[in-house]
Amino acid sequence: MNKSVAEFLGTFTLVLFGCGAAVLAGGDIGLTGISFAFGLALVGMAYGIGGVSGCHINPAVTLGVVAAGRMNITEAIPYMIAQVLGAIAGALVLFLIASGKADYSLAENGLGQNGWGTGYLGEYAMGAAFIFEVVATFLFLIVILGVTQPGSHGAIAGLAIGLTLVVIHLVGINVTGVSVNPARSIGPAIFVGGTALAQLWMFIVAPIIGAVLAGIVYRSGLLDNNS
Repeated sequence: MNKSVAEFLGTFTLVLFGCGAAVLAGGDIGLTGISFAFGLALVGMAYGIGGVSGCHINPAVTLGVVAAGRMNITEAIPYMIAQVLGAIAGALVLFLIASGKADYSLAENGLGQNGWGTGYLGEYAMGAAFIFEVVATFLFLIVILGVTQPGSHGAIAGLAIGLTLVVIHLVGINVTGVSVNPARSIGPAIFVGGTALAQLWMFIVAPIIGAVLAGIVYRSGLLDNNS
């Protein structure tokens, strides 16, 4: 239960502050500021709840850890349920805050939802969006699995993981808004609906593919520092 609570709170924080940066402050802080908001939210929670649950706060990360052989699926399921619920709660609180501004419109301003194609940020094609999400999540998990394996410098793991998320956002916000995290995508999409909900499948499937591939690479021993 402690682990599930930690994962709920961690994912809640990531969505509230990451997506919140885009919705509430995007015009002031720009793409760079939004990127750092996501990364620093992850850094903070990594040190805040990492000792409790490992701070996955992302179903793709959890499945990547399972694929790497570091967790069993029975333990993973409560993690993923808590992550999705935390993301939904974070999106709800963000909506309630954003709605306090007179000119806010859910249809026009959204909740930092992911997407692709005509009318979405850089208007990248579906294929480009899919490739980005798979590759970015794969590389994200390579970093996560690497800095958390035995013998690594655990004290700086949270910082390394958070900065990696910053870089991923700097490159990919205009492509998909950056998911690399099915829960982060599910939360806002549920409230925004429409295209965000119709395109949600990609932000579930692509990150899982990338994460599981990274887990398989580590399980094979190719990048294990003890092999």
